[in-house]
Amino acid sequence: MSLTAKKPRPKKCKNPACGISFPPQRLGQAVCSPKCGLAIKDVNQAKARKSLAQVERRDIKVRKERLKSRADHLREAQAAVNEFVRLRDAHLPCISCDSLPNDHDLITGSRWDAGHYRSVGACPELRFEPLNIHRQCVKCNRNLSGNAVEYRIRLVLRIGADKVAWLEGLHPACKYTVEEIKAIKAEYRAKTRELKRAAA
Repeated sequence: MSLTAKKPRPKKCKNPACGISFPPQRLGQAVCSPKCGLAIKDVNQAKARKSLAQVERRDIKVRKERLKSRADHLREAQAAVNEFVRLRDAHLPCISCDSLPNDHDLITGSRWDAGHYRSVGACPELRFEPLNIHRQCVKCNRNLSGNAVEYRIRLVLRIGADKVAWLEGLHPACKYTVEEIKAIKAEYRAKTRELKRAAA
């Protein structure tokens, strides 16, 4: 058995201006000499600053997440569901008035909401139910308070009378936990990504 220590394998100097191979004298040695170390110190400092900034951003994100109320999570989940619905119905007319999207609307999405047939206030159990939410023009959804009579007529044609009857029926009360709300948000964000990939 040899008593001599095993020689370290040669490494390439990290200084791009040097790049020679050298046998490292200590663990983690990246450069062949102090001169090369000084030459790349600014690069290393920039990397360290960037790494610290990323850690700080992650910490801020975690802290913000902890400070969110249940209502904040509900809003975010509803926004995710609504985005999915607007994309799902992108080439369909308004559910209440049959107005059609033009090319500008398809790009900006500015004239369109995701309108609930049964409102969140009247039936919170159906707030995330995709059969209850359809792409609706701003005029019908906001100015005409959902334009419910016309909405129902076209909803029957779109999803069938039996599903509309189910929407109009009684539903058990549903108190979502924060974890359930987060799962809904994640599910609909994933569905939106799938639709975007399919459309690309």
